[in-house]
Amino acid sequence: MRLPSPALVVAGLALFVALGGTVYAAKKARIDGKAVKVKSLPGNRLKLRSIPANRLKPGVLRGAPAAQSAPITGAEIDELTLGQVPEAAHASSADTAQSAVDAQTAVNAVNAINAQSVNGHGAGCLPGTQQFAGACWQSFSSETAVSAPAAANACAVQGGALPEALQLAAFSQQPGVVLDSGTEWSSDITSYTAPDLYSVGTVSPSAIVASTASTNTRKYRCVIPLLR
Repeated sequence: MRLPSPALVVAGLALFVALGGTVYAAKKARIDGKAVKVKSLPGNRLKLRSIPANRLKPGVLRGAPAAQSAPITGAEIDELTLGQVPEAAHASSADTAQSAVDAQTAVNAVNAINAQSVNGHGAGCLPGTQQFAGACWQSFSSETAVSAPAAANACAVQGGALPEALQLAAFSQQPGVVLDSGTEWSSDITSYTAPDLYSVGTVSPSAIVASTASTNTRKYRCVIPLLR
């Protein structure tokens, strides 16, 4: 067997030393970003989560939103995909509330028309009276004739008053109304000269005349308000 020449031995030894130094350097030295050539590493060679986001250039990742994106306009939004916003819910509730108020007002109006009492008072005309000029007028005159003050007192006890002369004359024109064959008392004092010396307007089927209250007696009818 032929021995290697001295030159071959020296060359082999030099190669061994060179390879050993490279391996040693690779084990001891750290590779940082400066040692990596730009664009020399593909993305699939990087370990997941090994690079923080602040080390990436904006826009390098597909699908990643830009740091400063343009605002979305209404034309780009499908309204059908949106739920009801709080303000719209409040507005809808306000409409419902207003509708409820309007409905209740209408119900109250109907109830007011058909009401039998207002603020604890009866509403309407009692039997024996009929509505005229916004009040309840007795359909017939009193059975007895009394003085004017006595007639006024009798009407006050019933919560009413004697009618005015012109009103009584107008009421006498209503169907079915017949005044006493004489005259009936009104509330009009036509003249006054002294205590117990005055004249009161009276109404007959054909005329309005004055009668001395202190000496004469007449029949009467009372006018009672709708509320009693």
